[in-house]
Amino acid sequence: MADSQMDVDIALETPASDVFVAPSINSEVLFSGATYTHFSEVPPLLLPTRKPESPNESETTIPGPPCALGVDEAGRGPVLGPMVYGLFYLPLPLSDPLLRNTHHFDDSKVLTPTVRSELMEKLCTPETDLFTQCGWAVEVMSARDIGANMMKPTGYNLNAQAMDATIGLIQGVYKRGVNVKEIFIDTIGNPATYQKKLERIFPTAQITVAKKADSLYPCVSAASVCAKVTRDAALEVLYESYVKPEVKGDDGMSEKAIKTKVTEEQSWGSGYPGDARCISWLKRNMDPVFGWGSECRFSWGTAKDMLDSKGAAAGVDWPIEEDEETTRLTDYFNSETERGIDELGAWYGSPAGAEVF
Repeated sequence: MADSQMDVDIALETPASDVFVAPSINSEVLFSGATYTHFSEVPPLLLPTRKPESPNESETTIPGPPCALGVDEAGRGPVLGPMVYGLFYLPLPLSDPLLRNTHHFDDSKVLTPTVRSELMEKLCTPETDLFTQCGWAVEVMSARDIGANMMKPTGYNLNAQAMDATIGLIQGVYKRGVNVKEIFIDTIGNPATYQKKLERIFPTAQITVAKKADSLYPCVSAASVCAKVTRDAALEVLYESYVKPEVKGDDGMSEKAIKTKVTEEQSWGSGYPGDARCISWLKRNMDPVFGWGSECRFSWGTAKDMLDSKGAAAGVDWPIEEDEETTRLTDYFNSETERGIDELGAWYGSPAGAEVF
């Protein structure tokens, strides 16, 4: 029963074969291994307007309609690919009618890969009701940056990184002029602690932090879809760098590159450690020195164990002083003095006697 449920979960986490590539996909940045953010254009009806109160008075700014905003993530646990934080906002009165009743948004882990991909495509298609009345944003946190931050001596764990991503996205929406009045967030750790911190940062909004918020609040469900589809597409784009093209002649006159067809067994699947395809791919594609590329989270136990295993990667022996003590700059001067060499003379070169003059 447990194995059967795991298979279902992995299937839902695996990108659709024809996943929609949203504007949030920046291939060049993805391949570089850098973290980046993407904000959709704010629908005009959500922006503040300027209206003269009378012909003789200066213009006054009128805020846009009060909006609900939701935040959720996708890809917290995988060893491959980015973690993506998604944000979604729309006018408060539309939250249930538009998202739940009309388009049937739900937690992205419940929706099939094809359904969530289609929802994202509608959101990005001009003239649709989702496009004209809603806005969204994502932060694509690269595997390289996640791992590097977690291994910093000062410690920058995943919860702290996630908190900063959430705050940055919300601040970005405020800066674009959206009148955010209610914020809903799927919790990181203790909901009460998380909520108090956000209330200090965003005092003008009513904030709700809750477990399973992606199932409870439509705007969080929509945010989870934005995050998940962006991650799905990012995985597919990153995988393309490992697909070797076959060069075939075209009627003997020209040549063109045709992408090699990748079987399901050859792919890296969902990128989760519990996915047999992911583990198999990691083993097949491990470089003897560098391991993998920037798509891998080297701080994850899965990657560490493979690199540490016998014959998995080349070991490096760092030189150590025989006395195993840290060398100090002053040790250089002391050693020279002990050998009877003048410190100042040794600093500039070998001492010269009077006979040379």
